[in-house]
Amino acid sequence: MKGQAISVRLSEPVELLVREEAERTGRSRSQVVEELADEAARLRLYPGIGFRGPEPRRAYVLGSGLDVWQIVELLEEYGDDLEALVVDHPLLDERTLALARAYAQRFSEEIELHRRRQHRSLDELRGLYPFITA
Repeated sequence: MKGQAISVRLSEPVELLVREEAERTGRSRSQVVEELADEAARLRLYPGIGFRGPEPRRAYVLGSGLDVWQIVELLEEYGDDLEALVVDHPLLDERTLALARAYAQRFSEEIELHRRRQHRSLDELRGLYPFITA
């Protein structure tokens, strides 16, 4: 989906970083700048969130070792028993749970995409990866 075109002047060091990322990933500089702008805006809205992985990138909670979608699943599994969740997962606390929940509410389609990808049926996985055995 194309957005509105804007003109941006980048300093030489930033241009070098963008160019290197574009070459490394085989994407255009515009795509790299868009991704970086999107992530920077999200980081300002949700301090403590980071991004990793290839496309589609995954939001995770810094210091937890878990992607937001994984924390959402834990929240569902534990229901209202946040105390037990924190005891069982010592890298999580009330703040990280609230952060993950808030991010997931704002970007629910993104989180659901990652959840669906992780819960594929064996038949679907065999269609994608015919060499796997189970």
